Amino acid sequence: MGDTLDVSSPRGSFILQSGERLVVLLSAGIGATPVLAMLHSLAAERSTKQILWLHAARDREHHPFAAEVRRLMLALTHGRRYVCYSRPGSHDHLGEDFDATGHLSRSVFDDAGVSPDADVYLCGPNRFMADMKNALSMLGVAPERIHVEIFNGSESMTPGVVGDATRPPHLPKDGAKTGPLISFARSGIAAHWDASAYQNILELAEACDVPVRWSCRTGVCHNCESGLVSGAVAYSPEPLDKPADGNLLVCCSQPIRDVVIDL
Repeated sequence: MGDTLDVSSPRGSFILQSGERLVVLLSAGIGATPVLAMLHSLAAERSTKQILWLHAARDREHHPFAAEVRRLMLALTHGRRYVCYSRPGSHDHLGEDFDATGHLSRSVFDDAGVSPDADVYLCGPNRFMADMKNALSMLGVAPERIHVEIFNGSESMTPGVVGDATRPPHLPKDGAKTGPLISFARSGIAAHWDASAYQNILELAEACDVPVRWSCRTGVCHNCESGLVSGAVAYSPEPLDKPADGNLLVCCSQPIRDVVIDL
């Protein structure tokens, strides 16, 4: 009793897009949680869009929200679900609890009717997300229509203190020739900013294999806070708390002009 909690409004860019394209909600395990919120929203507005729920689980015992999804689908005129169990139990019923045995894959996308012009919302374990993005790419879904929610952070990296990058820092492949110059001082790399290729400075650092810590990617946790030697940045989304003077959050910042960062 009497405790005070600091809370903030919902944040991030993993939100439903406007338009009438097929909506594919694609998840594995507890990664269903954020796409389930989208399904609730679509059901509440009685959406008439084509909506496809694709989910992967081990079996019925490891299938969260199954009954809830079935109930929500009743409110959607053009809603369908397709569930894969990798190891269905003896009491799991094909055609009722799940639709196919195995893993979600390119062939499952074909069977389920995923079209290349769909808007896809993807969440799950890192390996699953990598496999799904590859399968969606093979299907022809444009990268800008694959929306992802990071299921968990990568292993922490502390440049210059703990361990080294697996690859030495380098210029990005097919890097821009113009635009603000981003200099990673400790790594000895300077690359031009390409707003069409990167949403934030963290993505450019990753493309260059510059070691940098991160976790939330939305300006909440401050794991990515680094020294801003010179220059200025803008934020999108705005961080929950501003970094200390002389620092920046690389996970949600974009350069306003040339910058030098202590990475």
